[in-house]
Amino acid sequence: MATNDVEKQDPLESMYTPDNVEDDEEEDGESFMSWIDHLEELRWRIFKSIIAIAVGSVVAFIFREQILYILELPLPKTVNAITHGKPVVTGITEGFTVFLLISVAVGFIMALPVVLYQTWAFISPGLLTKEKKYAVPFILAGLILFAAGITVAYFVLQYPVQWLIAFASDSFAALISAGSYFTFVAFFMLAFGIVFEIPLVLTFLAQVDLITSQTLRKKRTVAHISMWIASTFITPGADIYSPIFLGVSMSFLYELSIIFIRITKK
Repeated sequence: MATNDVEKQDPLESMYTPDNVEDDEEEDGESFMSWIDHLEELRWRIFKSIIAIAVGSVVAFIFREQILYILELPLPKTVNAITHGKPVVTGITEGFTVFLLISVAVGFIMALPVVLYQTWAFISPGLLTKEKKYAVPFILAGLILFAAGITVAYFVLQYPVQWLIAFASDSFAALISAGSYFTFVAFFMLAFGIVFEIPLVLTFLAQVDLITSQTLRKKRTVAHISMWIASTFITPGADIYSPIFLGVSMSFLYELSIIFIRITKK
């Protein structure tokens, strides 16, 4: 009987042949380089975003007096009669700090399109065609809604400011510091800017089939109560106007979202 000269190779040994080991090492090397490339790109995207914010902040700092004048308009002229209605600084560095914070905040808003573009440029290669189709409209809608939110906040800002000052006018002489006033303004506008993103968030959840317009209609009562309760915690200060304005805005945007989702999901 003839013997077979070719010996059978162990399958486990075949997994660790020099060729396979070299292939695995090449794949690991490519994966490692891919991560390095992604991190390098992320670093540059962040760097460009920071540069855009810095440029916007410098521009805002140059026009700081004009920006300050606009933000001071909601203050009643009867406040701080000695300073003609302007906020006061109570420390050596407070004036510079307030200008710096205002400049950075305005600079960030000015650079927001650039920041969103850099974010989009980083994540877009990994998105599907359908996801890319929705991304650009969502980014533009987010910018428009945020701008609308801070605009509405600015025009209603005078009511909570005047109410809070008048509430304590019989017991205290109002001397408003620049730091406290502009902190209040910043949080007030930020709250409205974020709240105005409600239609965008709900529309996104509807597009990925996590919610429907029918669900939102069924949960309407609970949603409105929850939003009005949340508005009392979101808004700064203890006035009655801020939660009312924010609650009305949230309820209106919720109902608007239902209509928009019903139209887009047909």
